[in-house]
Amino acid sequence: MVSNSKTILADDLPICRILNGMWQVSGGHGQINQESAISEMLKYHKTGFTTWDLADIYGPAESYIGEFRKQLPPIEISKSQALTKFVPNPGPMTKSIMEYHIDQSLHKMNTDTLDLVQFHWWDYNNPSYLDALSHLSKLRDDGKIKHLGLTNFDTTRVKIMIEKGFKLVSNQVQYSILDQRPEKLMAPFCQKHGMHLLTYGTLLGGFLSEKYLNSPDPHRADLVTSSLQKYHNMIDAWGGWKLFQELLHVLSKIAKKHDSSIANVSTKFILDKPAVAGVIIGARLGISEHRQDNNRVFDLQLDSQDHIMINSVIGKSNELFDIIGDCGDEYR
Repeated sequence: MVSNSKTILADDLPICRILNGMWQVSGGHGQINQESAISEMLKYHKTGFTTWDLADIYGPAESYIGEFRKQLPPIEISKSQALTKFVPNPGPMTKSIMEYHIDQSLHKMNTDTLDLVQFHWWDYNNPSYLDALSHLSKLRDDGKIKHLGLTNFDTTRVKIMIEKGFKLVSNQVQYSILDQRPEKLMAPFCQKHGMHLLTYGTLLGGFLSEKYLNSPDPHRADLVTSSLQKYHNMIDAWGGWKLFQELLHVLSKIAKKHDSSIANVSTKFILDKPAVAGVIIGARLGISEHRQDNNRVFDLQLDSQDHIMINSVIGKSNELFDIIGDCGDEYR
């Protein structure tokens, strides 16, 4: 892998700038076989894709990491990073509740310290998320967690946390050529306060690929994964299938010019954003893989003409910030 494939997310936490997303093992993306999944994980690691994004609610994802670590040679374990999430049901957040959940993750993931816990909270009307962060910060100080980050919090809430003195290294948000809402408020705020963005939905669950170029608008029955269902709705809100086809044609032209793929161009477009540390690309372990294609992202250099072509299509779309709101508002 080329040198610019890595970045420093926080002290003693280097990551690969393309993270392997594990939402795909939680169900809704096809049946995953554990044995073949672990075998694929070892191949990802060997080819330099060493960073995993997962959550306590992603089915067996944390247990897969634990088994994967058992099979890694000891010298390689320190080269692998697993960034999990804590996603509780809103309610009282006591120290014992927090400790129980973090201990569960530690046990499943076969480690003494969690590299990064990305905290998510469903209901802003319940301010207990501040209690949760307070206890998580204590667990970090105790050494059970290396770093704390967030998932799908809006700028208003992140500002409250920073003003209360919480030390946060990242926020994970949806960010793609279609969905550039983070640029309104979140990205400038994060840059000002030394936080990074980890992004998902960057390939719209696979829609940003040659597979959908010149294809008719899929019927609901064709949307066979949770990702495709979710991001088809996003395409509709953004401007519809006809405009999306226009975008795919532009991306295809750019990809051919650079001897790359639509997915490469879409990924690099977001990786080049100044607040973005890494892009999460879903890994359907044992079903399909795109390691070789993903690896080409790091050598790709988009030029000003490429940006002009992309922006000419984006200029015709709806403004998703006005329709949906700030980062994470689609979940509340």
